[in-house]
Amino acid sequence: MAFDCKNVQDVINLVQENDIEYIDLRFTDPRGKWQHLTMCADAMDEGAFEDGVMFDGSSIEGWKAINESDMTLMPDPTTAVLDPFSAQTSLILFCDILEPSTGQSYERDPRGVAKKGLAYLASSGIGDTAYFGAEPEFFVFDDVRFDVQQNKNFYEIDSEEAPYVSGKIFEEGNFGHRPKTKGGYFPVPPVDAAHDLRGEMVAVGKEMGLKMDKHHHEVAPAQHELGMLFETLVKAADNVQIYKYAVHMVAHTYGKTATFMPKPIIDDNGSGMHVHQSIWKDGKPLMAGSGYADLSDTCLYYIGGIIKHAKALNAFTNPSTNSYKRLIPGFEAPVLLAYSARNRSASCRIPFASSPKGKRVEVRFPDCTANPYLAFTAMMMAGLDGIKNKLHPGDAMDKNLYDLPPEELADVPTVCGSLREALESLEADMDFLMQGDVFTKDMIEGYMDLKWEEVYNFEHTPHPVEYQMYYSC
Repeated sequence: MAFDCKNVQDVINLVQENDIEYIDLRFTDPRGKWQHLTMCADAMDEGAFEDGVMFDGSSIEGWKAINESDMTLMPDPTTAVLDPFSAQTSLILFCDILEPSTGQSYERDPRGVAKKGLAYLASSGIGDTAYFGAEPEFFVFDDVRFDVQQNKNFYEIDSEEAPYVSGKIFEEGNFGHRPKTKGGYFPVPPVDAAHDLRGEMVAVGKEMGLKMDKHHHEVAPAQHELGMLFETLVKAADNVQIYKYAVHMVAHTYGKTATFMPKPIIDDNGSGMHVHQSIWKDGKPLMAGSGYADLSDTCLYYIGGIIKHAKALNAFTNPSTNSYKRLIPGFEAPVLLAYSARNRSASCRIPFASSPKGKRVEVRFPDCTANPYLAFTAMMMAGLDGIKNKLHPGDAMDKNLYDLPPEELADVPTVCGSLREALESLEADMDFLMQGDVFTKDMIEGYMDLKWEEVYNFEHTPHPVEYQMYYSC
């Protein structure tokens, strides 16, 4: 259950009136994973809310060194929500990370970066509100095993819904109703075997304060999506964290396992996180106008900024080595940097909207390994740079981009082909992020250090398919 708390006293009253036993302080690490510290509710007096709670920041990868580890968790009372999965009554509060010596936001705190991004938007004079709407996709499996050792390296997954178990003997019988490869969009049950599971995920999401509007099977067998409505930037990122938690935990209680990994299955569609975004000022939408698809010049310039900085953005929007196994042609992946009102093969799509308030751009290349605070803020900064510098994206591409002849394709830029390329692109193009001190150089370099570790780990590890291709060479 979500609560409409406005201040610290509201939270204290809520705890007392509902006999809440624990307050779970949650924050997001640089990679985007939710972390938590659970406090006994009777230990959280008004002073603890006003001064924050100290913790060891050196234990979080990419943050403090051991000799400067003290950091402050500052609860945000407006984010209070009951944890429906906790055995004891537990109240979740999102937290910002502060420097204890100054009381200022820690420059590597992702939620703090997002708040600075909104402050920069207001100071720019361009707008005062940024709306974001994310569409996270995920897979649900029944069994997952993997191991990486010097003498073995494997993964094996299983799903009762997948076509590769059509010949498997089940104790209760193999009922045979399952989608084929790329056949999951939109058959009814029993082919859609997870209808009730998704319904439970939506119900729990609503219980935790998310504004949900639908759920459906996605293209690949065992792949799914829940519909979540847009919110202002920080709230939208908060909601992604709740969404992922609800999906993981509901799957877990059903005896299944959910993953937001972009490409867990070979030769089938991967999971993305399309992100709808728009800028407003004084209660008025800035994306609507009289241009292509009823867009304003402001919106076109915003798209121009996204396209110009897309490869640097990939370091935040597609920040895993696995991301680039999804971003390949042939699986509905938006690899081409173009925009269109109808074409889902373009990386920037303009969804149909009957009202000017609904005008927005949908950026289709991000995925769920992204830290939502950093990815949303980075995209907004790219869009604002496009507006400031009037970066027109050129003509729209309404053709099926996957069917273009090679000579036309050669003129269409693409997203990065690897995390290595994305990090190199970010290193060469980060000034737009540092406008207004939103992203600092220290924050970006600390983030890149974490991601380079992942690149080296991936590049230095032999892959099973290499044995298949090269062992007998």
